[in-house]
This record gives sequence, structure tokens and C-alpha cells, in this order.
Amino acid sequence: MLVLSRKKGQSLFIGDDIEISILEVNNDTVKIGITAPKDISILRKELYVSVEDMNRAAEKSLISNTELKKQFGEMKKNNKKL
Repeated sequence: MLVLSRKKGQSLFIGDDIEISILEVNNDTVKIGITAPKDISILRKELYVSVEDMNRAAEKSLISNTELKKQFGEMKKNNKKL
């Protein structure tokens, strides 16, 4: 991990097209501005982790095509009895 010190009004570049600017510093909070191309996704870490967790949970809940066909077949069979 690269650790840098910056003051309010200073910035740094990541590559040629991403700029991180320090906009404000108050107590234990730092407000930053990020200038990047529109195709670059920028997420807060807690949101990124939350989306990863939801994707893992959804992946675990997937059922196989065989099971889906079986359940659909049972639904059709039960529907004919009504």
C-alpha cells in the first residue's frame, strides 16, 4: 500500500486519467473529489463489500435447470388435478 500525505487543495493522479483531490479536512473526516472517465466504477468500500455479499448469497440460492424442470412439472401435474 502506498501511503501519501496531502493537504486541502492538493491532489494526486492514478495513471493518466484519474485525479483524487482533497477538498476539505474536518476533525476525522476528509472530503475527496474524484475525476475519472465515466467507464471507471467508483464505489465506497462498504457498498462494494455489500454488493459482493449479496451476489454470493444469490449465487448460493440458484437452483439447477433439472430441479427447476422437476418443480415446474410438479406444478403442471398439481394444476391438472384442480
